[in-house]
Amino acid sequence: MYPKKEGILDQGHWEDDQDQKCTSRGTRAAQWILDIIRPSFLSRRGRQRKELMRTSWLDGLRGFAAFLVYWHHHTLWAHDASTTIFESGFGFSGKHYFASFYFIRHFFTGGHFAVAIFFVISGYVLSVKPLALIHAGEWTKLNDNLASAVFRRWPRLYLPIIGTTFVFLTLHHALGFYTPAVKWESNYRDGLWMWYAELKNFTYVFNSGGEPWFTYNPHLWTIPHELKGSVIVYTTLLAFSRCSKHARLWLQAGLVFYFIYIVDGWPCALFTCGMLLSELDLLAEKKELPRLFYRLEPYKDLIFYNLLFIGLYLGGVPSNSNNLKDLQASPGWYALSFLAPQAVFNYKAFYLFWAATFVVPSIPRIHWLKSFFETPFCQYLGRISFALYLVHGPILWVIGDRLYVAAGWVREVHVTELPGWCNILPLPKWGPYGLEVAFLLPHLILLPLTLWAAECATRLFDEPAVRFCQWLYRRTLAPVVR
Repeated sequence: MYPKKEGILDQGHWEDDQDQKCTSRGTRAAQWILDIIRPSFLSRRGRQRKELMRTSWLDGLRGFAAFLVYWHHHTLWAHDASTTIFESGFGFSGKHYFASFYFIRHFFTGGHFAVAIFFVISGYVLSVKPLALIHAGEWTKLNDNLASAVFRRWPRLYLPIIGTTFVFLTLHHALGFYTPAVKWESNYRDGLWMWYAELKNFTYVFNSGGEPWFTYNPHLWTIPHELKGSVIVYTTLLAFSRCSKHARLWLQAGLVFYFIYIVDGWPCALFTCGMLLSELDLLAEKKELPRLFYRLEPYKDLIFYNLLFIGLYLGGVPSNSNNLKDLQASPGWYALSFLAPQAVFNYKAFYLFWAATFVVPSIPRIHWLKSFFETPFCQYLGRISFALYLVHGPILWVIGDRLYVAAGWVREVHVTELPGWCNILPLPKWGPYGLEVAFLLPHLILLPLTLWAAECATRLFDEPAVRFCQWLYRRTLAPVVR
């Protein structure tokens, strides 16, 4: 018997099926691309308000801090020749600017303070679940939780960085645009090799030499500290898991003291402090805080408002140099300058440590402030905060630089490298320093563009990295023996 030959009708059905499959695949691909690039306000899911959790204010705080980093970098970039004005204290060298005034300065150069807040938040969030398991005595679940967390931490931090910097590198060599912040190789092949060579050192947790910057996005210098701080949190939780409640609190406080007063480990101190704050909050929920806290409870509002005030003041520490004499010459900082310990090389880090330590626990105890960080806009910023941190730099260097030059913020290098963009549409520099019309108007384009790019990077790199890490960990687990 020979196989029956397909008739014309059968062949036609087969071709129709193939056409439908191709159309279906094409539709799915187009839908996937549309889901990536569509702004959240145009999607039904994006318009739905997420139910608030106990720690939702932390997400909003992280998002708002990421926005301060964005604004900080743009402020300094456009006013390149006047960086010391923003970074110096109010009245330093007889100069008085609104942008450097106490507390107000956070809205111009609050990126330094934001980084300290990032580290405290990370220490807090990473330890919430393990501490709950420790308090419940769930040692097997604690082991599983820490194993999963350590396994997933490196790829969760670095996969989005690998993806975004690779796209940035590829777009440069495809389009050939000029960026003053990055020194590019002459061809794509050499560029790929240099990108790999830097990336492998940048992502190595025990790397202790070379430059701390990643050439293809120098703003990401904080990420290696994130990884090191995460390792410290997880190992500390494991090491102290069998300690008594009071012993664990004292040991964590001792670690904070060690990192900030004995060695120059301010990022580690911030992570450890976040972990300590997380445990104190957990104990407060269970009404198991040390007695001292309950004695101070009648004065709670007064204490936290004062901590907020002091934290915001310290968070505005002048950072124009590492010389302590410059801090002493800044009005309002002379007496405080003597508090800086010898161990900390950059005095700024010491004051930012205490600023973040005071501000973060104050927010949930001040209702109107906590409510602000739970607003939909802050929650939105929190969702895209990591991607916003990743993409705002490249957009600033490629598009922001050109828009600022077109608006009149021209430097000598622009005359050579971007002659066609210089003063295309010069705008008036009216307004307070740092809030000039020529600086603000470009953000009508830059801010929506950056937020949209951050949304795309969140969907394309950040959220898939989280899912991939979870999938990979599950795939590597040994079978359970019963």
